[in-house]
Amino acid sequence: MRLIRVLIAVLCLAAGAVLGALNRQSVSIDLGFGFVPATSLGIVLIVSLLAGALIGGLAISASVVLPLRRRLARAERARADSAAGSGLPAVTAAEN
Repeated sequence: MRLIRVLIAVLCLAAGAVLGALNRQSVSIDLGFGFVPATSLGIVLIVSLLAGALIGGLAISASVVLPLRRRLARAERARADSAAGSGLPAVTAAEN
């Protein structure tokens, strides 16, 4: 599994290097509230792809992962409370 991750990382780095090498045109970006001075189009593309992946990951984390963690914590508390009320020992996730 570690070898597959390393190969994927190397392929992504190679694709980024090719993208940067093939797009050498100079571009400047006006964001409305700020200005990015002239830089390589390849760098702009790579940074925008990375920013999109990070923003997408944060959106998924906020909308899916965090509510599921809260729900799991509530379920574990309810399980522990019901086990304490019945006199049975509570089973933790580490014991499963």
